[in-house]
Amino acid sequence: MHMQSLTRAPRTQADRHTGRLMILPMLVVVSVFSLYPAVDSFLLSLHRWFLGLPSLGRPFVGLDNYREFLQDPIAHQALLVTAGFVLASTALELLLGLGIALVIHEHFVGRGGVRAAILVPWAIPTVVASQMWRFLANDQYGAINLVLFGDDIGAYVPWLADPWSAFGIIVLADVWKTSSFAALLILAGLQLIPDDLYDAARVDGATAWQRFWHLTLPLLKPALLTALLFRTIDAFRVFDLVFVMTQGGPGDATQVIQFYGYKTLFTEGRVGYGTTISVTVFVVILMLSFLYVRMVGSKLLERRAT
Repeated sequence: MHMQSLTRAPRTQADRHTGRLMILPMLVVVSVFSLYPAVDSFLLSLHRWFLGLPSLGRPFVGLDNYREFLQDPIAHQALLVTAGFVLASTALELLLGLGIALVIHEHFVGRGGVRAAILVPWAIPTVVASQMWRFLANDQYGAINLVLFGDDIGAYVPWLADPWSAFGIIVLADVWKTSSFAALLILAGLQLIPDDLYDAARVDGATAWQRFWHLTLPLLKPALLTALLFRTIDAFRVFDLVFVMTQGGPGDATQVIQFYGYKTLFTEGRVGYGTTISVTVFVVILMLSFLYVRMVGSKLLERRAT
């Protein structure tokens, strides 16, 4: 036994060394393309830099940009709009994605074609989908008005000119495009549930609703939390929908925090403050990611224990 342990030790040490060498390229790539830009952005947010005034240089101001962000009413409004968008779009996408997943999980003729068709909106580039929805919501020739009011042009609604309807159209466009992605994640969770559990529940006399509420939904919690994680992160950093459809208008009704940071950085030329907004968004997303990952991990442990 002692001789075996002595002969295995060098191999174990060699395996560990080989493992470190194999992950080294990945660590280098992550450091160059992720870690370095994040650190550089944080350092840049500690300076005051105006693109249009190079003579002022880049003086170090410490946390002044972050103090300005905490007192900026436009930033507060953009955060509220972003929070509303995240809550509305994520909730609708999870509900719709759950419904789609339950339908395409069943066995029926043409299920493969239906699954492929459902993924089409998700495969369309966001800029293309945004432009399509901008045309659909046009107040003169948009298909939404045509379907709702027909030839009664006087009743046409300027959807993108009203604050509430413009916000609703953006949420609707995001839900239409990404609900299929949530459905795909939830479908993966459904396929992990053994059919024997449903057979036993039917033998015990459980109805379809009871099987869903007491069996399917509890076992789907890890998949639902995973979908919630991805969709929350994606919704919080929404930019292209707003950029293409409304440019943050009317007023600031659809100005999300990412678009406000873009305008501050590239339109106003305030590089330091614009970077501060981006760093703040990064920190919020990072905190949400840690929270969701812990929740997903706890649910997986509970599922394994049961």
